[in-house]
Amino acid sequence: MRQRAREAATSQPQDGERGRENGKRGTSSRANSRAPSPTSSHGHGFGHGHGHGPSSFARAHGRSSTAASSGSTYHANGSSISLAAPAGNGGNSGGFSSPLYKPQRAPLLRVFVPSPDGDWLSDESVLGCETELDRAGVTALLRTGDVVWDVAVGEEGNVGRLVWDGRYLVDLDFRFNRAGELPPYFHSLGFAPSYFHRVIRGSGNPVVHVDVSPWGSEIAANLQLIQDRARTETQHGASHNVVRWVHRSSFVLRPPPRPAAPSDLSTPSARPRLPIPGVEGAFVDPGWHGTVVLEAEGTNEGLADLQDRCGPRAFPPRAESVAERMRGERAKGCRKVWRVLRERSRPGEIWLKAVTDKERLM
Repeated sequence: MRQRAREAATSQPQDGERGRENGKRGTSSRANSRAPSPTSSHGHGFGHGHGHGPSSFARAHGRSSTAASSGSTYHANGSSISLAAPAGNGGNSGGFSSPLYKPQRAPLLRVFVPSPDGDWLSDESVLGCETELDRAGVTALLRTGDVVWDVAVGEEGNVGRLVWDGRYLVDLDFRFNRAGELPPYFHSLGFAPSYFHRVIRGSGNPVVHVDVSPWGSEIAANLQLIQDRARTETQHGASHNVVRWVHRSSFVLRPPPRPAAPSDLSTPSARPRLPIPGVEGAFVDPGWHGTVVLEAEGTNEGLADLQDRCGPRAFPPRAESVAERMRGERAKGCRKVWRVLRERSRPGEIWLKAVTDKERLM
């Protein structure tokens, strides 16, 4: 089993701090850079980025509005690359229409790189995808969160889909969903809640990674233990209404005040934005503005998990047994993991449910 070349679970590509252990690009440095296919074993970790060093692929993240809005199709050495229009907060300007792009959705770029190793792209195949992007001249147009799909692999689920992290193409996260989710080192608050909907395919409620500790005091003040009615489905397909206890709280993401001069709002870059606390240069997407409702299990363990997510100063310190301390150490990797409850969410009110270590698949 190949070992991952770097530890990326706690690092953030937006901060520009995630380095590579391998300083040079080459086939010898890629042999142990990625995890094997998530479908071949249920016991391994999920794949991270690909261990090749800095090169011409690590360019500026800004897009060229002229080239990106044209929706052109590039061809490089027999391989095709379809460039969707850039994603952003603006509308579909210039009458551009493409089945690969919708406003407030992640752009989807298609490449054709045959994979001799099957559904799970090898290091060489991923490197080939990056090479095709570079040859077509679109690497400098990519932004963090853009999705690249190797259509030569197939169309089932998220097979062949990778995410651009600002410098490299990285694998999806398979810890909580066998179909794959956005990796944990992307700030979910920086994207609209539905940004990857149907671009990264999945069933049910998508997983997001949100650090709620900056709003821990507000969450603690609004915390309630309430009864909630929910509809569940049995293994035989029958539906039942059940009553359960849940811990529920909320906090508000308030958009910054607008400047007094209307002329200051003429360009999107001049509009006030809400920064993500503790993340330099990252801002909360307007799709999150409003109330964020949090839910956790209505048990002592669920309360302890929610308290840990809010940080050490939000709640009074509590006494922990050895078993609770060990359980808390195992749950550290899940303290920023939530599921968006689509059926309850609406504009201005996003519902999140805490994902615990019990839901971890690998």
